[in-house]
Amino acid sequence: MAHHQFELIFLVLFATILAQPLGKRLGQAPAVLMTAFGVVLALIPQVPEIRLDPQLILPLVLPPLLYASARRTSWRQFADNWGAIVLRAVVLVIVTIAAVAWAFHAWYPAVPIGAAVVLGAVVAPPDPVAFSALAGKLGLPRRLVSVMEGEGLFNDVTAIVIYSVAVQAVVSGRFSTLDAFGEFALSAVVGVAVGLVLGWAGSKLMGWLDEAPWKVALGLLLPFAAYGISESRGGSAVLAVLVCSLYLTDATTDFSDSDYRLVGDSFWEITEMLVTGFAFGLIGLELSTVLRDAGPDWPRYVGGALMVIAVVVGLRLIWLLATTLIFQGWWRQRDADEPYTWRETIVTWWAGMRGVATVALALAVPFTTDSGAEFPGRTEILFTAFAVVLFTLLLQGPTLPAVVRATGVHADTELERAMERRLWTRVLQAELTQLKTIADTQQLPDDVYERLRDNFERRLAQADPDAADRNARLSTDRTLAFTKKMRAITNEVLEAGRAEALSARREPGIAPDVVDRVMRRLDLRANSGPP
Repeated sequence: MAHHQFELIFLVLFATILAQPLGKRLGQAPAVLMTAFGVVLALIPQVPEIRLDPQLILPLVLPPLLYASARRTSWRQFADNWGAIVLRAVVLVIVTIAAVAWAFHAWYPAVPIGAAVVLGAVVAPPDPVAFSALAGKLGLPRRLVSVMEGEGLFNDVTAIVIYSVAVQAVVSGRFSTLDAFGEFALSAVVGVAVGLVLGWAGSKLMGWLDEAPWKVALGLLLPFAAYGISESRGGSAVLAVLVCSLYLTDATTDFSDSDYRLVGDSFWEITEMLVTGFAFGLIGLELSTVLRDAGPDWPRYVGGALMVIAVVVGLRLIWLLATTLIFQGWWRQRDADEPYTWRETIVTWWAGMRGVATVALALAVPFTTDSGAEFPGRTEILFTAFAVVLFTLLLQGPTLPAVVRATGVHADTELERAMERRLWTRVLQAELTQLKTIADTQQLPDDVYERLRDNFERRLAQADPDAADRNARLSTDRTLAFTKKMRAITNEVLEAGRAEALSARREPGIAPDVVDRVMRRLDLRANSGPP
């Protein structure tokens, strides 16, 4: 059966690649398409079940996905939005756990409240990966995306700690409020400490490594190390990965190695695509496991599942509307941007999809307690958790673009372009100031200084024509048309060189690795602009 498992994994990864252009054409996130694909496979009897230890799902999937998400954000974004993030990632998660536990216990009185809390912790946190997969295609305001991603990155910490405490209480039959708070505090402290230590050590080691692939490989290993070390010492593995990733992301901005950033961006784009596709395909595939455990009587669990879905989705809407109404004035004072409107609240509500963490936690619920008895309500918990995931992913996910269009929420592209132009102007001014300092210090001839100055201004024209035009009106009468013409000529000349190098690669007696080194330098020359 091992080769069937390998073939199934290959099929899911292959489908992940095809889901990218298909999602672009259909206007849907590939994660949503992969979930639907996994569900279809799960319903085909001939397709084997994928056998993956539930305890391995989070350690394998979350570290690279959290690191990839952290590369798109910074500590500053969290600092600017800490109020809204805490209200959702901590308070709303706790409130949701309590509400779901009460409703689930009321629906299934035979299920003890501890097991109901386990379900609440499983379904409470919206998935950061699911939202990030959609956010880039919806044109949402940057502020809205920052808060949603911040919520998604931190809410798993709250939910997983409460989940661990609740599972331990049910399995052992003992619960202490004081011990629960102590475990929560210890988990947070250990997670932050591990993340900071590995982030600091990793940044120092990256500064010492010379080659870009070595640095990227280290960046891949460190999140896994943070997860494993923190978990083995009783800390929050998710928090450790998040802190480590944010530390490394900020530290890499100090590196002057452009090769590392280029290689790293490409590597993490591919890694995130494949891991995300596999994770959401796995969600659909695990449906067969849920149906097998539920047996032929699975329809009797539908009512309880619908009730929990109503609680999870409805409570999020009520909470967001209430907090927006209460804290809107405070947010207006702290943030120069437009404060949340009811339209943005609707989008934020409907974007609360559940995903990878919910599935992994549900599958990891133990089968038995310490006494040897069956874990109470495990089948109901598993079925309900999957119902919540499939509802949010396969209903909310595909309809979120329509909700965005209906509410008219969109990014202020002109404001962002103005911000980008101002940044390019600052970059050019810093470069020209440094060039002037060097010219004065080293007494460069005037013609050399002017030639270097022209070269930097042409590079700006390639990077941002609008910023170059504004600068041109202030300092020079050179036109962008000349730059474009020079660029076209340069590309034609370089293309001839690349063609010659590629033809040499097919000739006997010429080592391919030598040709590849020449090709890399040619590609770097092409990206550096006209000579």
